[in-house]
Amino acid sequence: MKLLTKITKPILLTHWSQDLFITIPRIVCGYLLAFNFGAAKFGMPWSPTDNNLGLFEVAFWFPNDVANYGGVFAIAPGFFAWMGAFGEAIGGLLLLFGFQTRIASFLIICTMLVAIFMQQINNGLWNCLAAMGFLWIAMFYLILGSGRFGIDYLLILKKHNYEN
Repeated sequence: MKLLTKITKPILLTHWSQDLFITIPRIVCGYLLAFNFGAAKFGMPWSPTDNNLGLFEVAFWFPNDVANYGGVFAIAPGFFAWMGAFGEAIGGLLLLFGFQTRIASFLIICTMLVAIFMQQINNGLWNCLAAMGFLWIAMFYLILGSGRFGIDYLLILKKHNYEN
């Protein structure tokens, strides 16, 4: 339990306005991952109805794309497709709310590294920019955690007096 508390406890900046300022990219990226990128390939209540996805179901085409990456991805494309879609949709949602921010960031980092180096790199650097942006944001929050404006902070604050 101490490890989970350590992973959850965010690093606070010296003034609340700084924490508010760094909350903006977390919310924007979390929203985009959960409601745009992830929802198109992973069944969520807000997924486009045209995709005909059940709850937590992966889009039919995604495992085939993952299998084309070769190597370990070709051995278990369904698993890796599900994990990638989960990382975007659920990881994005967790990032949006600042809940288990470091765990969500780790999932997003893994997903974006695969997206960059297995999917987009052969299409040129320009096509990698979206995944790189999400990667950089996730790396930032892997270190800082949610800040003051996330559920992680509220959980730690409620548990015991917060010490920076």
